[in-house]
Amino acid sequence: MLYEAYQAQSDAFAPFRWMARQTQDLLNQPWSMLAQHPLVRSATAACEMVARAGMQHDRPDFRITETMVHGRRAIVKEDVFRRHPFCKLLHFRKEYEDDAAAIAQPRVLVVAPLSGHFATLLRGTIETLIADHDVYVTDWVNARNVPLLHGRFDLDDYIDVVLDFIRALGPDLNVIAVCQPSVPVLAAAALLAEDGDPCQPRTMTLMGGPIDTRVNPTAVNTLATSRPLDWFMHNVIDTVPARYAGAFRRVYPGFLQLAGFMTMNIDRHITAHVDLFRNLVRGDGEGAAATRKFYDEYMSVMDLPADFYLQTVKRVFQDHALPLGTFTSRGRPITPAAITRTALLTIEGENDDICAVGQTVAAHALLTGLAASKKQAYMQPQVGHFGVFNGRRWRTEIYPRVRAFIRDNC
Repeated sequence: MLYEAYQAQSDAFAPFRWMARQTQDLLNQPWSMLAQHPLVRSATAACEMVARAGMQHDRPDFRITETMVHGRRAIVKEDVFRRHPFCKLLHFRKEYEDDAAAIAQPRVLVVAPLSGHFATLLRGTIETLIADHDVYVTDWVNARNVPLLHGRFDLDDYIDVVLDFIRALGPDLNVIAVCQPSVPVLAAAALLAEDGDPCQPRTMTLMGGPIDTRVNPTAVNTLATSRPLDWFMHNVIDTVPARYAGAFRRVYPGFLQLAGFMTMNIDRHITAHVDLFRNLVRGDGEGAAATRKFYDEYMSVMDLPADFYLQTVKRVFQDHALPLGTFTSRGRPITPAAITRTALLTIEGENDDICAVGQTVAAHALLTGLAASKKQAYMQPQVGHFGVFNGRRWRTEIYPRVRAFIRDNC
């Protein structure tokens, strides 16, 4: 009933958002002599705030159309390289005006988190990577749009998808896991190593991931361990309404995940929206645009398959299965010590309140079979969770280390 109540509230408020948007457009007309009057600008700003109130459940566009490669302009096109009912593997293919300008670049698979936001949350990550790498990204599908005929999807299925994509991309691949997928990516790398698979990645970069959540537990970790799994099953899992393609699928709704994230930093979000209103009234387009850009993405949410969510809570956050050596996939023990070829880089943010400092670097202690020369760890000062893979410090301080790490191990 929780999902139905949310949907009813969203439906009831939709006409008001539509009217606010129409009124805003009317007041913004350039021919209006009153458009710059302080009262009109305040009214226009208020209309935009009402129109923006609410969440979106469709994936935004990546809007990555071009990049510069060694001073040459390249057109970027999105191709679906491989399909799975719950995920598409996107290839950001580059085209050059002169075929001779094409340059062989290291192949990179970016494994996006399946944690309530779309893969487009990594737009800044991909925009930076794409100039120097041949980039692929996991584009997870909103679970409420996946028909029941495709069956369930759990943590083992996630690992299977990662394995399938790595094998499809072949040898010499570099894998970057952002946040939550650090655990399944490490599990997949261990399985490939144990099998002696020729498609073992050359490098594995884990960014702000919950490898060992016993270290410096955050509010997220405390919530996961303070209640039994049955509590999560009965209080945060619900059924997709009949109007959607995934009708009757059990999911962890994206609106609950977003509410949890926003509650953690509610003062910051309130301040950001107050500043947005003030910038709109003052006519500060640049300041307003930056806030709009962030919240357009942040307020776009997706539902997670219930089995995947519950298994992640249980095995990653409650049982600490990976660091304790009890993690399995399809009945097979996961043995990180089997990894001897795949170089490891871990990246953490000093102010990360989702995956605290120490939780990701814990991966190094698990890879006992990997030479010290193939391990690197970096902690970025003065950034939170999203700053690890987005923003100025990502572009200027973190990314150069990632690029050098990949180059050194290719």
